[in-house]
Amino acid sequence: MALPRRRKLHYHRLRSLVQVVSANSGTLLLLFPFLSFLFPSPDESEHFHLRHHQTSFNTVVKDSVSDRNSVFKIPSTGGKLDRDIWSSKNAKFFYGCSNASARFAKAEAITHPTRYLAIATSGGLNQQRTGITDAVVAARILNATLVVPKLDQKSFWKDASDFTDIFDVDWFISFLSKDVKIIKQLPKRGGRTWTPYTMRVPRKCSERCYLNRVLPVLLKRHNAVQLNKFDYRLANRLDTGLQKLRCRVNYHALQFANPILEMGKILVQRLRMRSNHYIALHLRFEPDMLAFSGCDYGGGEKEKNELGAIQKRWKTLHKNNPDKERRQGRCPLTPEEVGLMLKALGYGSDVHIYVASGEVYGGEETLRPLKALFPNFYSKDTIATKEELGPFLSFSSRRAALDFIVCDESDVFVTNNNGNMARILAGRRKYFGHKPTIRPNAKKLYRLFLSRNNMTWEEFSSRIRTLQKGFMGEPKEVRPGRGEFHENPSTCICEDSEAMGKVKADSRHKKHGKLDDSSRKDVMVSDDQNDYDDNDVPEWPDLDEDEEDEKRVKREAPV
Repeated sequence: MALPRRRKLHYHRLRSLVQVVSANSGTLLLLFPFLSFLFPSPDESEHFHLRHHQTSFNTVVKDSVSDRNSVFKIPSTGGKLDRDIWSSKNAKFFYGCSNASARFAKAEAITHPTRYLAIATSGGLNQQRTGITDAVVAARILNATLVVPKLDQKSFWKDASDFTDIFDVDWFISFLSKDVKIIKQLPKRGGRTWTPYTMRVPRKCSERCYLNRVLPVLLKRHNAVQLNKFDYRLANRLDTGLQKLRCRVNYHALQFANPILEMGKILVQRLRMRSNHYIALHLRFEPDMLAFSGCDYGGGEKEKNELGAIQKRWKTLHKNNPDKERRQGRCPLTPEEVGLMLKALGYGSDVHIYVASGEVYGGEETLRPLKALFPNFYSKDTIATKEELGPFLSFSSRRAALDFIVCDESDVFVTNNNGNMARILAGRRKYFGHKPTIRPNAKKLYRLFLSRNNMTWEEFSSRIRTLQKGFMGEPKEVRPGRGEFHENPSTCICEDSEAMGKVKADSRHKKHGKLDDSSRKDVMVSDDQNDYDDNDVPEWPDLDEDEEDEKRVKREAPV
């Protein structure tokens, strides 16, 4: 009898144990999703932080890592710095120089009387601007008469504007008359409209490339050729005379048409009435830009679906790893991150900011953190009436031209993306006095923004200032010949060596024989700038690209 009782007792104990284990297992299964959310796997943790790194800066975030119990508290003022935040220290020693030398032959002496080059540009306003600039040089290489370039009216922007709607065509022709002969349209042939032979040239086509590819066609095809989709179709490196011609076209011959110029001046005047200084920010946080970048900004399935629908417009756009894109500095900063960077660089809450941007993805909710940091926040829509902007609203290139003028005239220009407008303005601002142009060192700032809540504001701002050295638009930040010529027109930047020498000599005397290398430090070349890829040329692919272009599409930013 004892044995059955023991067996029965053992059975009840075992059954109880199984019930306890089952209950605990069920509890663990219920807790597992919650625990996974709190403690993501090592492989997923970085992506988790990327999607949740935009902690509100209005709250004081206590340090959960350090025993110092530090806080990330943003001051309202810019703080005391050892530099003027509104100018480049050594700018006065550099100036634009693009005059032709005595050896550069006049157009009338070299232009073949019956040889014509027509151009059809591609892309948005600033991409087309590069095409127009290079078209003049291409005509010079071919000793041909240039027909005023046709603007792109069919691609993504679908802007019906022609050359005369955007630029002052008469000034363009007259200013360049000694360099290249330019006419408004092809002459009639036998009483009929002359239709040129159309072709395309490779990107980065050299002087020899034009002579070998285009000139024979010009001679065989009755002396009139049109080059289509003409953007970045000229080599980055040319001889000095042709490079200086590029600068004369871009910085002097291409002036906006009077209606655009007058409205742009009004916008600048109204900003100057509000403040002695202002920052122009090319935000580039529109839905198309984010779709093109392939980056993830923490919007979940909604963001993925919305931007994914836009991505389908480009057949050649490859899918990329969002985390890898951000690590490599290819993702635009969020508006909040841009604001934090500017604060750390010494710009206080009283600074006035003009934002050059289209429709910002996420609207006011996305802009709210930036506006909280800088309440004096403007755009062309807030400083001009609908009636004033009426003639420009239906034309993307004309609206972009207004932003171009305001950004060009700004005391400090901040670009959130190294696209066409950013590069052209960076080069232009170097040529006309090295006005500060700030480009985020996104590749290095990426980690800092992720860990900002684990440090004090003083530590954060100090790191920002260190990482941004070489990205502030100072003279000689980029070595001559590096990068895209439109961004770094080194051939057209001259140095006043005599004045610089006097300053250095005075510094030596003040230091009692010790060399003051502060000037040299201000023009140090960043390691990141040394890695600048000459082939990393921003290019917005066309919606109807053919197989030739599909093989050449690169990662880069629009407009």
